[in-house]
Amino acid sequence: WTVQGQLAGKLTSWRLHPISGVLAARPPMRRALVRTCREGARSVADMAGSRCSPLAGPGAAEFLASVDTLLFDCDGVLWRGEQAVPGAAEVLAALRRSGKRVFFLTNNSTKTRAMYAGKLGRLGLGADEREVFGTAYCTALYLRTVARLRGKVYLIGGQALSEELRDAGIPHLGAGPDPVRGGMSDWAGEALDPDVRAVVVGFDEHFSYMKLNKAAAYLRDSTCLFLATNTDSRLPLEGGKAIPGTGCLVKAVETAAHRQAQIIGKPSRFLYECVATDNEVDPARTVMVGDRLDTDILMGFNCGLKTILTLTGFSSLEEAKSYQGSDCPTKRSMVPDYYVKSIADLLPALQA
Repeated sequence: WTVQGQLAGKLTSWRLHPISGVLAARPPMRRALVRTCREGARSVADMAGSRCSPLAGPGAAEFLASVDTLLFDCDGVLWRGEQAVPGAAEVLAALRRSGKRVFFLTNNSTKTRAMYAGKLGRLGLGADEREVFGTAYCTALYLRTVARLRGKVYLIGGQALSEELRDAGIPHLGAGPDPVRGGMSDWAGEALDPDVRAVVVGFDEHFSYMKLNKAAAYLRDSTCLFLATNTDSRLPLEGGKAIPGTGCLVKAVETAAHRQAQIIGKPSRFLYECVATDNEVDPARTVMVGDRLDTDILMGFNCGLKTILTLTGFSSLEEAKSYQGSDCPTKRSMVPDYYVKSIADLLPALQA
């Protein structure tokens, strides 16, 4: 299943994996996902055991000298809720002083690019809006430049996702509360907008049975595109707290519609391809820094990047090490090259 799209002025052919929903560039840009190793790359089975090493001491300085670009997840890496991870601001400042390029890739669809840049600024982390690639922005980008949607979107999502769609010139409906009206026969006969050509699911604090019913009804049309910003099941907050994430809503719609969503966020390649296309990133000199094995680290592996797991967020070191000897190729792909307790652990190497 192939669609053609022009991303940032460059023609790219994308394959939408009909089973997993993973987006992958076709040859010559295609990378390995699970069983097919990328050209000239490490073997998953052979290399998993040699990865997952602590990044510290002289080795850390040598490693950082080998990369030009660092891609950071945000929640659980740079901050938890509204509190910055201690030392994060100093690390980002030191990276920039040393000439490194820094970008921010987040699955969280609750903020626009501008809102994320604002939060980075408030927390003393600093960022240009053009350095931020979130799923709200990238979903709108995908619909406009890759899918080239001609029609409306039925949106299960919040204000930020609605704003990014609006800014991209994509008409949509469904944002905000949708209270229960009538009874079951009314719900089954709900009037649908004939111009809807896609259903998009992101984080939505107003998610309801009425929205689930409408999404499923639109998706009965097999030509209606079904996108989800991400499948993260939990959203980490400060103090070790967490709330249900977008993945819970996506699973509900998938179950009701008997269809699987195409995923924009990590571990799909699409966020990375947005960065790489705009900024000519060399994957061999790029590292992905994240707190989740199944999104950040797996995307890094899928894209041929070096990977660092930070232990201030979702995944644990024990989980990462348990995957090293797994019989499952996907789990072995989630083993990071390195780990740190916090990104603040990089500071001594940067100051050396």
